[in-house]
Amino acid sequence: MEWFTEPGYWLARLIFQRALAAVYLVAFLSAALQFRALIGERGMLPVPRFVARVPWRLAPSLFQLRYSDRLFALTAWGGALWSAALLAGVDGLVPLWAAMLLWLAPWALYLSIVNVGQTWYSFGWESLLLEVGFLAVFLGNDEAGPPVLVLFLLRWVLFRVEFGAGLIKMRGDRCWRDLTCLYYHHETQPMPGPLSWFFHHLPRPLHRVEVAANHFTQLVVPFLLFTPQPVASYAAALMALTQLWLILSGNFSWLNWLTVTLALSAIDWSPLADGPPPAFPETPVWYAVLVIAVTCLVAGLSYHPVRNLLSRRQVMNTSFDPLRLVNTYGAFGSIGRVRTEVVVEGTNELTPSMDGQAWREYGFKGKPGDVRRLPRQFAPYHLRLDWLMWFAGLSPAYARSWFGPFVERLLVNDPDTLRLLGRNPFPDEPPKYVRARLYRYRYTTWRELRETGAWWHRTHVREFWPPTRLDTPADHIR
Repeated sequence: MEWFTEPGYWLARLIFQRALAAVYLVAFLSAALQFRALIGERGMLPVPRFVARVPWRLAPSLFQLRYSDRLFALTAWGGALWSAALLAGVDGLVPLWAAMLLWLAPWALYLSIVNVGQTWYSFGWESLLLEVGFLAVFLGNDEAGPPVLVLFLLRWVLFRVEFGAGLIKMRGDRCWRDLTCLYYHHETQPMPGPLSWFFHHLPRPLHRVEVAANHFTQLVVPFLLFTPQPVASYAAALMALTQLWLILSGNFSWLNWLTVTLALSAIDWSPLADGPPPAFPETPVWYAVLVIAVTCLVAGLSYHPVRNLLSRRQVMNTSFDPLRLVNTYGAFGSIGRVRTEVVVEGTNELTPSMDGQAWREYGFKGKPGDVRRLPRQFAPYHLRLDWLMWFAGLSPAYARSWFGPFVERLLVNDPDTLRLLGRNPFPDEPPKYVRARLYRYRYTTWRELRETGAWWHRTHVREFWPPTRLDTPADHIR
């Protein structure tokens, strides 16, 4: 069984496991702190209503058996504590079989959350975390050497993440092919970060170099992951550096951090280790058989993702099985040239006027609103409502299922909903009416920033949601 393990990757395994535990921790915290207003019993898209119409076979989850907000909170907070324990290294203190169960638990808990999360959990990084988390179950601990097959499968995930993203760009928006997409991307991305304004104002020739470098990293470098060392390590390190550049330029939840985590598993860290790798016990037969079986399973499930990669009609961020074991990924196949933002306002007037004097604006934590506020860094934490508000600005269809319930909760000052916001302009009593308007946002120039102190300039486009009160039907978006 000498072929089965690669002792030199013991440090890579350790680094990967601790980084993955940190991502799990952030994911469970995001779920615990936001679920009541989003998918709770009185949320905008309640879980009980969802499981009543979607069978177990399509969305396996412990919440298919029973749901309550208390049980969800126990699951999310329990998952956070479990992840913290893995981050501290508890899996290294138990037998091999117990360590595998320790890694299986957060995967099963988070799968239960994602499969009932509906629109709020429809992002590619959810499936990516589940796919990577499933493979982590079979990496083992110090009672067995790092299994070569699982290390290979982790590189296979990293390959599909990067190569899929590269292909969908080349097949998608023309600006990726003429190297001009970054003229717009930093301004129109879902949730800009504190440095995004500065990235946007980099010289245009540098933007073209960035796009070309991105194409090289996503379309060429992934193949080097399967070459001998040290080339594979250099390829993984280049991918990690590219992801860190993206982390600086915007808020993309834990997508970039999880990609970095995958890259860390492909790097040979042995030159940095103090001495030779530890002597591992002989690999148990049951463990080897299980890893081989999982490898065969993943190989079989890879058929649809590979077919999707080769298709001219490539789709991104899609799962082909309800357990989300092998998925397809991709990002920003098209780039918006104009940023539109939904601005939500309320008023206490019994007969509201249409001008802006009596209307007060709600503030969000992450998405652009106040033109003088510099965007903040939230990633890897995921602000789910803010992200969906960006999609709503692209098209009202993205908000059709949840925006009406959102407005209704603002009209009663629902505390769970208000905790998702950055500022409530009606702290003493709820507004009589709530409306939403669509604005075009653009970054200010250096001169405008100096003269006005504003990072954004905005102009009104049209009404998005008409003035609504509790006794007014609110079942449409204009």
